[in-house]
Amino acid sequence: MKPSRNFTVVIERDEAGYLVATVPALRGCHTQAKSLDTLMKRTREVISLCLEEEKNPPGALELVGIQQVSVRRAFHASREKNSSAPLKEQVSP
Repeated sequence: MKPSRNFTVVIERDEAGYLVATVPALRGCHTQAKSLDTLMKRTREVISLCLEEEKNPPGALELVGIQQVSVRRAFHASREKNSSAPLKEQVSP
């Protein structure tokens, strides 16, 4: 029997109401479900699958904390209009 490992799992709720679990220590390791019980079952399954795929399983990460950060979007409509236009070279006479 292989020794068990502990992983930190971040759980968020998406805009459709699904719970989404992400395992930061395993790249691309995430799953979703409507209930927490189902989510945790699926999370254990996906961790096992991710560990099977990993050639060099990562070392343990220590959870230090979780922070929420607010960022204002600095998006200008004029940039969007011009972003697809080809660049014009200026030629000096």
